[in-house]
Amino acid sequence: MRPLLLALLISVAVGLASSAGEPKALCGDLIVFHAGSLSVPFKAIADAFQEEHPGVRVLLEAAGSRACARKIADLGRPCDVFGSADYAVIDTLLIPDHADWCIRFATNEMSIVYSEASRRSDEITAANCFEILLLEDVAYGRSDPDLDPCGYRTVLTAKLAEQYYRRPGLAEELLAKDQRHIRPKETELLALLEAEAIDYIFLYRSVAQQHGLKCLLLPDAVNLKRPELTSHYKSVSVELTGKTPAETVTRYGEPMVYGVTIPHRTANPGAALAFVRFLLEQDRGRAIMESNGQPSVIPAVTPSYGRIPEALKQFAAAP
Repeated sequence: MRPLLLALLISVAVGLASSAGEPKALCGDLIVFHAGSLSVPFKAIADAFQEEHPGVRVLLEAAGSRACARKIADLGRPCDVFGSADYAVIDTLLIPDHADWCIRFATNEMSIVYSEASRRSDEITAANCFEILLLEDVAYGRSDPDLDPCGYRTVLTAKLAEQYYRRPGLAEELLAKDQRHIRPKETELLALLEAEAIDYIFLYRSVAQQHGLKCLLLPDAVNLKRPELTSHYKSVSVELTGKTPAETVTRYGEPMVYGVTIPHRTANPGAALAFVRFLLEQDRGRAIMESNGQPSVIPAVTPSYGRIPEALKQFAAAP
């Protein structure tokens, strides 16, 4: 769907809104692509949204955020709403050809997740965790950096840990180990942990909370959590595939922030607008996100503020 036509349809949807700002008589399928780490909160949000709008059937599809973007950009898959674990996936892979704007809405932090059955779980600490992960009898898993933000955030975390613990070569040694346990998205690793095929996972703190798993918190200098450490995080980077197979992009470390957009190819713009608004409202989707360990960053500054639909601009800030 062309950007001008999408803008026109969204304007019509807004024009038909009730006094409370919600579109009336919403119906049809609503296709929502989302990061694996959004699976639990988005299921709860979809259920709550459908209670208010019984004519809408929300179809959730989870994958690594970069994989989701590829479905939209490379495969031409129809998608009404896309929730990414990293706003930069939308900014770099979808805007301007496949989406016009991105609203930054939640945050998280990197951690090491494990279970009662994990080897050395009774002795692992933030001080010795990387030494334990390198032991031959210990296996860890991570997601694919080219498909999933948690994957490249694992690489950035390893490089920050090398600095923090003052151990040259730590990142290279760690990333060379257990490559057979790399998966397309981080939540696929949970099955390996449950089956005791691996002992630890580099994973978001929220996912551990949502699944009742043990979680080792990492120092703020390593966990990509603190906005005040942005300049420190940017001291490390990772090379990723770009918009085409021949291109690469450099992703620098920064505090992790989730993003959401409505792609050009939406077939249900009215319901898409209502769903995004529901997601971002304080007493609705935002409360569900925060109860699942993903704090809000609303309103956050976004370069695409001028292209955000008027009904959603309250949830973002101009540069």
